Amino acid sequence: MRNPLLQPWLTEKSTRLTEQQGQYAFKVKAGADKTDIRRAVEEKFGVDVQSVRTVNCYGKAKRQYTRKGLIAGKKSNWKKAVITLKKGQVIDYYSGSTEQGEEKKSDKG
Repeated sequence: MRNPLLQPWLTEKSTRLTEQQGQYAFKVKAGADKTDIRRAVEEKFGVDVQSVRTVNCYGKAKRQYTRKGLIAGKKSNWKKAVITLKKGQVIDYYSGSTEQGEEKKSDKG
């Protein structure tokens, strides 16, 4: 699969996971498997992935009452991946990835 990563999944819960446990959540393509996701994260951000967990999120059923009657529909199904990195590594979504501490020291002098 070309690039299974669609976008980072930024919520309060995923931000808490990132801060406390070094885990990052991504919205991924439905056909992606764990090895594709691991390879894509390692290539894109230059980090070492310890584990990948995936979950299929099913879309909610929606109903709308109109003058012409009930319109029923459904939101799309999607897949989420939670990536755990090895110790001391972080992903900065806006400027690539850095090793904690090492690049900060080299920037100072």
